Amino acid sequence: MAGRALAPRRSQERPNRARHGADPSEVWERCEAATTAHSYIQQKQGVPDGLRVVPDGDSLVIAGERMAGALVVPVRRADGSISSLQLIAAPETAARLKAAGRPAKLNLPGASLQGWHVVGDLAPGALVYLCEGIGQAWAAWKATGRPAVVCFGWGRVRTVATELRAADPSACLVVVPDVGKEPEAEALAQDLRIEYMAMPEGWPQNSDINDLAQRDGMDAVEALLSTPKAPAQRYKLLSASDLAALPPLAWRVRGVLPAVGLAGLYGPSASGKSFLALDMAAAIAEGARWFDCRTETAPVVYAALEGEGGFRLRVAAWEAHRGRGLPHSLHMLLQPFKLTDLRDVHDLAAVVPHGAVVFLDTLNRAAPTSDENSSKDMGEILEAAKHLQALIAGLVVLVHHTGKDATRGLRGHSSLFAAMDAAVEVSREGERREWRVAKSKDGADGEVKAFRLQVEMLGTDEYGDAITSCVVMRDKVCEEVQRAKLPAGGNQRLVLEALRPLFKEGQSGKPGAPPLRPCVELDAAVAAGSARLTCPTDKRNSRAREAITGLLSRGVLGLNEGWLWLA
Repeated sequence: MAGRALAPRRSQERPNRARHGADPSEVWERCEAATTAHSYIQQKQGVPDGLRVVPDGDSLVIAGERMAGALVVPVRRADGSISSLQLIAAPETAARLKAAGRPAKLNLPGASLQGWHVVGDLAPGALVYLCEGIGQAWAAWKATGRPAVVCFGWGRVRTVATELRAADPSACLVVVPDVGKEPEAEALAQDLRIEYMAMPEGWPQNSDINDLAQRDGMDAVEALLSTPKAPAQRYKLLSASDLAALPPLAWRVRGVLPAVGLAGLYGPSASGKSFLALDMAAAIAEGARWFDCRTETAPVVYAALEGEGGFRLRVAAWEAHRGRGLPHSLHMLLQPFKLTDLRDVHDLAAVVPHGAVVFLDTLNRAAPTSDENSSKDMGEILEAAKHLQALIAGLVVLVHHTGKDATRGLRGHSSLFAAMDAAVEVSREGERREWRVAKSKDGADGEVKAFRLQVEMLGTDEYGDAITSCVVMRDKVCEEVQRAKLPAGGNQRLVLEALRPLFKEGQSGKPGAPPLRPCVELDAAVAAGSARLTCPTDKRNSRAREAITGLLSRGVLGLNEGWLWLA
């Protein structure tokens, strides 16, 4: 009954010895066939078919606990070979694990989950229920007689659904989520063009169809599963009134970062971008204003993948300067993480709060073996980043470097910048540092904010040398200088308004201009400015040139070799 995959191919059991654990096939072979007497099978009203039990006296130890008596669920690849095992601890062991804050369902250490477990028999074109755990799969199969697939965790449902759909495009797949995961199930169903179901109203968080079966019986489960939900139509045609009724864009940092999407924060080495990113992360977690920009509070996960040792000092400097600890909703990750490893992405998403902001500092360390200049490799990086963003239903911020030539912007393939919903560019000239919105799909690009790094004394080491780090401070002096660089007179204001859209599409890397600063040709600027003026037509070109000259003298614009830029 259990464990047969779609169109299984004959193959020899492939070697799968875990680097730091037991071989799944060896453990499986020494286990005994499960019976209905097993406590977990009785608790969940399940069946023992295709399962085994770790025998008494077996040496297998996971999480410091002997696994004797554990129910063993095999994880099988599409060809039937075993990739891993899930062990459901015996009652006494499970109680100790739960008391220690650990799950009672444990995967075999070192083995990679590849595949699924089937309750029932898969056949081409079958209706198949996709479940997180075996308890749900038992309930679905017993209630309907249709096969149910155990995905071994919510984070693997998408992967298993994709693989099953590839194996049999005619199969009718239905996602069966726990209470609280219905929105994610609907999004997954829409992406893969499959169906999903939802538990009846009133059930507590994380309840599932096995709970429904035990309280209301199998008839209730059958009735629920007999009417799966189809996701909303992918394409929806809108009228002008529909557009007007749409809610406004949700910002995480007003005018800088959206609440949902993919963003970047980039700059050359030693520009202060990581200090700036941490400062932004703390402001979001607190809901505090950041450089006069309103923030909407959200949980934040900061993955410090580069310079982990100094990161502790940066946090200490931030706390010392402000006289308080970092907000509790700001969480740190110092372990290695690879965007290009699907398991890493799912494991991280599993611990990130829903709707959070995740900073990956830096992209290079998150994709260490990828060629950033390759369109293929960059495509894989972007796909993984967007997958992580979809799983957390929040915002992913990639902290990245510029190349050797900072005027060329983000290091790597141009598809990276194109894929971002927002981008913040950090630059440095001597001790002057600034950031600007280099891209915002629904905000204003180009506004420049100056900052400096202030050294904080944190104590002395064992040799009496000072321990220091830095914090981000707004550069008030530079801000006063910027305020003085305002247009004087109506013509200057009109011409400057006409030039701002041109600068958004301008070219960087021109001689004499600051690195990454967009520039426009003087003649194009004169033409755009004259079109905005209201004086007699024969005077507009000359008046536009006068206005640009005035803006240059006031320091609002810069000019070199026929190219203009915002100073």
